[in-house]
Amino acid sequence: MIVTVAQLKRGQKGIIKEFAEDILPIKLLELGCLPGNEVELVQVAPLKDPIYINVNGSHIAIRRAVAHQIELELVEDNNAL
Repeated sequence: MIVTVAQLKRGQKGIIKEFAEDILPIKLLELGCLPGNEVELVQVAPLKDPIYINVNGSHIAIRRAVAHQIELELVEDNNAL
């Protein structure tokens, strides 16, 4: 099953695997949205768009349509009880 950034729940993390399309804004790549980097969903705006993510310590707001293009491998939280 393919999981994208748009499907994360608040506080959930994942490692970027690849992009559904090769058309990702260059600014996101410059801010660290690269394969192998960890992404955490920080917050979702009241109308579900945009969403706020943490990548390499940078908080970034992205549109949900762009978030659907970033495929992830979920990171399990071992500290959860």
